[in-house]
Amino acid sequence: LQTMSGNEDDWLALKPQEPSASQCCGSGCKPCIYDVYEKELAQWERAKAKQDKSLLMEKKEQSNNSELNPDTFTAFNISSVEQLTEDTYQYKFELPGNSSLQLSLGQHIVLRGMVNGLEVQRAYTPISPGNAEGYFEVLMKCYEAGLMSQYIKTWKKGDMVFWRGPFGGFPYRPNKHGEILMLASGTGLAPMLPILQSITDDEEDETFVTLVGCFRTFDKIYLKPLLQDLARYWNIRIFYVLSQESSLEKLPWSYQENTYTGRLNEDLMKTIINSCRRKPFVLICGSPAFNEDMNRYLKAAGIEENSCFVF
Repeated sequence: LQTMSGNEDDWLALKPQEPSASQCCGSGCKPCIYDVYEKELAQWERAKAKQDKSLLMEKKEQSNNSELNPDTFTAFNISSVEQLTEDTYQYKFELPGNSSLQLSLGQHIVLRGMVNGLEVQRAYTPISPGNAEGYFEVLMKCYEAGLMSQYIKTWKKGDMVFWRGPFGGFPYRPNKHGEILMLASGTGLAPMLPILQSITDDEEDETFVTLVGCFRTFDKIYLKPLLQDLARYWNIRIFYVLSQESSLEKLPWSYQENTYTGRLNEDLMKTIINSCRRKPFVLICGSPAFNEDMNRYLKAAGIEENSCFVF
C-alpha cells in the first residue's frame, strides 16, 4: 500500500498543469495552449492507465531540436536588442545554421514568459522576411503595467527565450487583389511588413498597396528608413496619421504631404479610400478598439466585411 500511494504522488507530479487564463494569448491559435493541454492530459492518462512513464517521454524530446513547433515551446537565443523608441524594441533571435522560420505571410508566434511565478503567453508577428536565414526579428512594445513587458524589459543579448508557432497569417497571393489597403496602429505594423516586402521583392507582383500607419507622434513611427525605402516603389504609398501632433510644420518636408494630424476617422477613411486606384481589400491590425473603429469606418465607406481581414 505504501508504495502505491508513493506511486500515486509520482504520477500526480507528472500530470500536466491546466493553463491559467493569463497563459492564453487570445489570438485564436491552432493548437491553442488549451488544445496542447488536452493532448498532454490524454497522453498522461494513457501512460498512467498502463503504468508506463516512458509513454510521457515523446513530448520532452521535441523541445530540444531548435525548430519552431506549434505544440511545444522551443528555446531561441537573443542575438541583439535595439531600442527604436522610448517604449519599443526590436529583438533579433538566432536560428541554428542557416535555417529560416519558414513563416507564411503575417503569421504570428507565441512567446512564453514567467513573471512573479506566473506564466504569461502573448502573440507577436516577426517583422523579418519569412525566408530570412539564420535569424528572425520581432518588434515589441513594452507597457508600464504589462505583465509580459516586465519580463521583456529584463532581456539582454545572449538570453534564451521560448517561442512556439507559427499560427494564423493572411493567405496572400500575388496579384489576387488589385489594391491592398493596410490599416496599422503602432506595432500593428508588424504583420504588414513581410507582406509589403514580398510584394516589392516580386517583380511579377503588381498589387498596389496603400499603408496607413497610425502613431501618436512623429518620433513614435518605427522603422522609418525601411518604410521610406518601401515607399519608393511605384506601387506602394504610405500615409501617416499622428494623433498627438498639432501641426505638420515641424516634420521633415518629405513627410509633410503624406501625413495627417489627429485621428483616423470616418472622413479621412473616405478620403483615403477615394484616393485608392482600385477598390481595396483591407488588412487591419491594432488594438481591439482600433480594429472595431476601422471596421465601422470601412462599412460607412462602403467596404463589405468580406473585403477585410483582421490580424
